[in-house]
Amino acid sequence: MPTSPDDTDHAPTVDAVDDTPTISCSRCDQSWELTYELETLYAGNQAFEQFALDHKRHTGHFPDDISPWVVDCQQCRDEDAYLDERPARRWAETHARHTGHPVRLTYEADEIDTVVTPDSP
Repeated sequence: MPTSPDDTDHAPTVDAVDDTPTISCSRCDQSWELTYELETLYAGNQAFEQFALDHKRHTGHFPDDISPWVVDCQQCRDEDAYLDERPARRWAETHARHTGHPVRLTYEADEIDTVVTPDSP
């Protein structure tokens, strides 16, 4: 039986779990929590990708452990980088179809290196 109002049974307090994703860049010698992308940009599941693309846009390189799909026109030297294969392949196929130029599609993480031509399926 409690002797004072403060002696009541309370559930044990559980420390809050901080599961905010972080990303680091050894070239910048820095790490970031993705709170801004989650709470301000509402990027949700795309927070990691959004940060990586923004980092590349502002620094000229991707953070650690990011291996982009790179499309590189072999004739006019137009190029871009994507985090997913689908938009990279779409860019390569569309560029090849519209210009007639061969486009190299590479993904270093899986050692994929292919050339998309205007007549590629």
